[in-house]
Amino acid sequence: MKRRIFLSILIGSLLFTGFKPVNLRKVDYVYICQGPYSKVYHKSNDCRGLSNCSTKIIKITLEEAVKMGRRPCKIEYR
Repeated sequence: MKRRIFLSILIGSLLFTGFKPVNLRKVDYVYICQGPYSKVYHKSNDCRGLSNCSTKIIKITLEEAVKMGRRPCKIEYR
């Protein structure tokens, strides 16, 4: 009985203090061409939009791609 009361108090206090779990956020990855004129990001590394890439194709987070000023690929993100 004491254990149940303790757990309910603990859970209640966590809910009322705004407890948010850490590292449960889903991270989305995208692919970009490292060419100097590349401006888009892609869902997959075999997108036909990447076929003209003459430099390295790398995997980065969507957040990083957006911060770099990249836009979504018009082929994959219709």
